[in-house]
Amino acid sequence: MKSKGRYGQFVRWIFSIIDLLIANLVYFITMKWNISNELANDSMFSRPSWLVLNVATLVCIYFYSEVHERRVFYADRVVGHALKFILTHAGIFVTLTSLMGPTDAPWQSVLFFYLIFFIALATWWVISRQFVKLYRNRGFNFKRVIVIGGGTVGVRLIDEMLGDQGYGYHIVGFFDNNPRAKSASAVYQGTLDDVEQFVKTHQVDEMFCAVPDVEDNHNVSRMIRIADNNAVDFYYVPQFGRTVTRQFELQSVGDVPILAVHPYPLKNPLNRLVKRAFDLLVSTLTLLLSPLIIIPIAIGIKLSSPGPIFFVQKRTGYRGQAFNCYKFRTMRVNADSDTLQATKGDPRVTKFGNFLRRTSIDELPQFFNVWRGEMSIVGPRPHMVAQTEMYSELIDKYMLRHTIKPGITGWAQVRGFRGQTEELWQMEKRVESDVWYAENWSFFLDLKIIFLTVWNAIKGEDNAY
Repeated sequence: MKSKGRYGQFVRWIFSIIDLLIANLVYFITMKWNISNELANDSMFSRPSWLVLNVATLVCIYFYSEVHERRVFYADRVVGHALKFILTHAGIFVTLTSLMGPTDAPWQSVLFFYLIFFIALATWWVISRQFVKLYRNRGFNFKRVIVIGGGTVGVRLIDEMLGDQGYGYHIVGFFDNNPRAKSASAVYQGTLDDVEQFVKTHQVDEMFCAVPDVEDNHNVSRMIRIADNNAVDFYYVPQFGRTVTRQFELQSVGDVPILAVHPYPLKNPLNRLVKRAFDLLVSTLTLLLSPLIIIPIAIGIKLSSPGPIFFVQKRTGYRGQAFNCYKFRTMRVNADSDTLQATKGDPRVTKFGNFLRRTSIDELPQFFNVWRGEMSIVGPRPHMVAQTEMYSELIDKYMLRHTIKPGITGWAQVRGFRGQTEELWQMEKRVESDVWYAENWSFFLDLKIIFLTVWNAIKGEDNAY
């Protein structure tokens, strides 16, 4: 096994120094911009202001530099973290400069500085995450971990750790009392009685215990004692089952730890307002420009086969309410369009319709649904009413995907779960992604999904038919 890397422990410090350099670089870029636009003044670019800027940056680095250490941190959350950094920085900077005395710094200068600072910092943080993942993929900056417990959750944890080497987890041992657990992992090292000796004779950084404490409280306590006695970081993996993906927050009542379930982010009125405002802005602009797109597409549809330009179908929307979903017609008019899902090589699809489907252009009329408030730009794809009736009986938590508005594109689609669902597990994966999106929504996640949708449309997708 490779070494952990000589500089792995300094990643947070190195990247934090770069954060500080970015703040100063943007500051001097702003100064140059002001000079060229004759907006410069002594109060904005004095030495005290520069010192305050660096003090504010160091304070923010202290509170937010964990982004450089977290092993699992998605890009949209990194951008959200950067936004919090910038807002905190602005609050500190404005407060301290105001306490130093009145300032006549033009608001354009301050706004320009923080806009560029946010773009530069967010871009750097996203890129730095990729640097770290690449570094870890090469076998450096990793944690040697052992997993205890081979139940559903334990195996699921191992699969997640092995699924992305960029997390930097090297599983050196897997322990379970069930003899059949040997087949679950190639690093099986024995039963729970073998853990202590293994930890003493091998270098272990972290221990993940997936043993249910309700069934085996003694063994959980024993694992904690082993970790404490050998200076190993201990993590208990809650036994919520295979399908529970809700986020929880650790709180306490006195000395008693409790887990609080995080509510859906879109239950927050402010989050709903942000999402709706974005939907209205984009859908209005799209509809205003739509004649430039609709006219040539309408001609192509009419030339490909007789029938209407638009295809209108009842689909299941928010809270299970049916609505008329609009699309460009891609099939020849047929009696099965409301019950039979499109398949690969479907003879009903016209040649021009195949082009519309592969490029996802057939979904553009749904911006009208977005404008009316029946859909959102990003959300679970609306299914045919017949599909909803069938799958709600077969898939647990299927209806949870309707707790938010359906979307033109969604998390499931950009992860490859689109198109025909020949087997039940394919729809289960789609539903799992939809529910995850509802539970983890953020504005930056929506932007990420939109970017991936456009990228997938450009490069083409195998399941787009």
